[in-house]
Amino acid sequence: MPNLVSAITVLMLRFSISQMDVPTRQSYTMVVVAPDERTAASGITNIARSVGAALSPALSGFFMAHPALISVPFFLAGGLKIIYDLSLYRSFKTVKPPEEKISQRSI
Repeated sequence: MPNLVSAITVLMLRFSISQMDVPTRQSYTMVVVAPDERTAASGITNIARSVGAALSPALSGFFMAHPALISVPFFLAGGLKIIYDLSLYRSFKTVKPPEEKISQRSI
């Protein structure tokens, strides 16, 4: 960013939308998963996110230590986020929550 004001503005915008998918994903997962499997589904989802968060500092440190690779962590993070969002969409685009199934039958 060319100046501090622009950098702060873009950073705040990024923070405002960076985790928009979390409540939606959690809510939708809890609706479409059977009640007795909700704890396991939530645990698996959170473990996957935690593993990624635990590994990222080591990988980023390696890339930041090499000037030619300094931009790799940003591209990896963005690419992985896009893959994550698209795979969630693909997995759930045809799954309807029970409430939608009931309302469609009554129409």
